[in-house]
Amino acid sequence: MVVRHQRHIVTSSHCRPSTITAKYIGSLPTQDASRGTINSSRRPDRISAPFSTSTTNNIQAQGSSGETNMASDDARVQNNKDFQLNELFNVKDKVALITGGGSGIGLMYTQALAVNGAKVYICGRTGEKLDTVAKTYSQDIPGSIIPITADITSKQEIQKLYDELEKREGHLDILVNNAGIMSDKTITTEAQTPEEMKKNMFDDDKNSFQDWDDIYRTNVSQCYFMSTCFIPLLAKATQHTHGYSGTIINVSSISGQVKTSQHHPQYNASKAACIHLTRMLANEIAQNGIKIRVNTIAPGVFPSEMTAGSSGANQKSAIPKDKFENKVPAARPGNDRDMASTLLFCATNTYLNGQTITVDGGYTLAAGM
Repeated sequence: MVVRHQRHIVTSSHCRPSTITAKYIGSLPTQDASRGTINSSRRPDRISAPFSTSTTNNIQAQGSSGETNMASDDARVQNNKDFQLNELFNVKDKVALITGGGSGIGLMYTQALAVNGAKVYICGRTGEKLDTVAKTYSQDIPGSIIPITADITSKQEIQKLYDELEKREGHLDILVNNAGIMSDKTITTEAQTPEEMKKNMFDDDKNSFQDWDDIYRTNVSQCYFMSTCFIPLLAKATQHTHGYSGTIINVSSISGQVKTSQHHPQYNASKAACIHLTRMLANEIAQNGIKIRVNTIAPGVFPSEMTAGSSGANQKSAIPKDKFENKVPAARPGNDRDMASTLLFCATNTYLNGQTITVDGGYTLAAGM
């Protein structure tokens, strides 16, 4: 890496009813998945730590401003300030790391945070592209954009990235796992006979194990290793800002939600895996009482190098009309503001955890998931 200047109870495998061995006292008990039982030994009092704090008398909801329990016998008491936009979506002085933050949707995320006062580290393999973004989009904004080159499909490189962020910042507020790839090989799925379907989807040499492995390595595995490596830094976000929990935002796609393969089954399967990985990580982190939230954004048709095939000198892309015409009820592709507002919502809403936010102009509605 070169630094250039981011309840339902599960039953056993035999589907026997679970046995509850802990009482619900003040908070949710935790689950021992290996036995299909609820286990109180994993500190059930900590399960809700990322979202609320409880007292003897009541449950006090804690928002981004740190205010708790606004109920009062004094009619003059109000909290209008909490409803101001700069309070609801405040990312000022937050430290963020965005993989693939140099173009397309990743650049939209970079701008959304930096323009609103965050310090944004963007990482990728192409230093020149990252430098262009930092130079072009750092002008006259309250935040900053700092490029770092790294290969995040390597555990060693991820650890180096962690060490660099730890040395520079000491904590991390927002991790956006945006880097992703799609194969340039399309798979024909239409067939008139079983034999033809096998020929198209199995016999064809362009559909290989290596192709699947490459896509999963970037679209799924790197999300897992980036997320788990940065847990200690993300956990320190609460110490840096009272009431705020560090957040991991995985970027999937509506391709992971629709039932059709869209002629790239390896990509669609990887994006579906990313969505489930998000829920799994959110659960495991919460079970250990760590104050980190994990959510997914599933974009629809947005301009990027992946959908457009290229980008301009400013790393922005124009999407072809055939990508959205007669497919999106909104009758247009998504734009920068659509994605920026979604990112800010996920980054600042401390009551959001384990969820997938779909931003697609109604594409999945029309497609029938």
